[in-house]
Amino acid sequence: MPERPDYAALIAGQTVVIEMTNSGEAGIPVLTHLLRVAERALGAGGMAFVEYRPDSGRIIAATGGVGWALGRPVDRTGPAAARLMRGPRTDEALIGELPGDLAHQLAGHGLHRVISARAEVGGLVVGSLHAYYADPPAGRTRHAYGDPADSTEHHALLTYLAACAAHMYGDQAGLPIHGDGPVVAALADGLAIVDRDGYVRLWNPAAEQVTGHPAAQILNRPAPFPLPPAGQVVDHKLPDGRWLTITSGDLPGAISSRVVTFRDITDQHRRDHDLFVAVTSHELRTPVTVIKGYADTLCNHWDSLTDPDRRQAARVIGQRADELARLLDRLLSAADDIGPVGDAPPVPFDLVEALRAAALDLPADLRRRLVVDLPGDLPKAFGDRASLATVLTELATNADKYSPPDTLIELTAMADRRTVVFRVSDRGIGVRPDHVERAFDRFWQGESGDRRRYPGAGLGLFLVRRIVERQNGWVSLRPRDGGGTVAEVRLPRG
Repeated sequence: MPERPDYAALIAGQTVVIEMTNSGEAGIPVLTHLLRVAERALGAGGMAFVEYRPDSGRIIAATGGVGWALGRPVDRTGPAAARLMRGPRTDEALIGELPGDLAHQLAGHGLHRVISARAEVGGLVVGSLHAYYADPPAGRTRHAYGDPADSTEHHALLTYLAACAAHMYGDQAGLPIHGDGPVVAALADGLAIVDRDGYVRLWNPAAEQVTGHPAAQILNRPAPFPLPPAGQVVDHKLPDGRWLTITSGDLPGAISSRVVTFRDITDQHRRDHDLFVAVTSHELRTPVTVIKGYADTLCNHWDSLTDPDRRQAARVIGQRADELARLLDRLLSAADDIGPVGDAPPVPFDLVEALRAAALDLPADLRRRLVVDLPGDLPKAFGDRASLATVLTELATNADKYSPPDTLIELTAMADRRTVVFRVSDRGIGVRPDHVERAFDRFWQGESGDRRRYPGAGLGLFLVRRIVERQNGWVSLRPRDGGGTVAEVRLPRG
């Protein structure tokens, strides 16, 4: 760690951030550039920003030596996160003192110290900013390279930059990346404090508006809806047909009390349902129409068809039937809390062999486009080998859909000290920086209505993330240099 931050680099970098904001840019691109500014100004080996949702956290921007962690989930209930949320605005620690796999992965990349600052808006913690540092170079004393006691300016600067990141959450056009409005709006949600017996002790005015129940009817009585366990979220249908999304968490400083927030999501629920019905009916109708057409042709013109014509018709019927089967698998997995990953415990397995086998099962047209470049000495992965076929199929199908038919799709793999990685890269239309996270939401489409140029139900990437994260891995998207998209999957080493 340098003795003092580079304030000249900070001013120059912040000028660019302001210019980006004034030109209309927002969200992930601006946040990522802010992290690059922070990395230079703080002399860090890498930077990361964690966005917190009611039940989880995720690294949504990462630069430098932690760029590999983009998309990785983070446990917001761990001791380090809890200390940062409830204690001083900044915290400093040696990586080896932190629990969990992320600490081992950071150490494996040569990073051994972290300074963290929380990003909050109106008292609501929306995320945290982290600066990572390597060990002092050989021959340099720890004092000359900066002790925790000598890093006051670094803490102050990180606090300022975290506040800059948090400010983006007050902009309708900016973050959060997982919603349609600013996080600040959450302060207007219904809020209740519930004691250990489930009785309501506080009921704010927004709660009255959302539920229609005045405080006088609710206080000192059981909550009028089910309460999820702390740290979890549940959607609940009210007797009048409206839908609420309800979040629950432990109340700091109180014995067995919980804070419960909730909002009306009826319109969103209806839109999701209508979109699901419209998209699914379209996706089902297309292969069914083709199957029926070829089947009628075979039935009505069998004798007049040549043998190659009959074989071609049967081949098309088989291909379209496979499409139907894959779509039905997606729909059933998306509706099932268990998902497509079985109950088999994770085990070490040969990732290269699994990827080669999965590639052979891809549709013939897609196989011809796929360039497989896998090393022969890749360490084993730790997870569920059977699920790799689904993951590769979804990622390769996505690449096929969004890239011209005369371009290649590349499958590559590598490893570092803690993870094994494979990437599916295309040279298609590319993913917008502000869509790299929303693309994993269920039923989400980059285009909608009459503007949609590409088919799909918006389930493939949603299922991929569920499968990979159940194996303690993570998946991310990023634009490819020169055009296109890179989908990257990281799994623990075996």
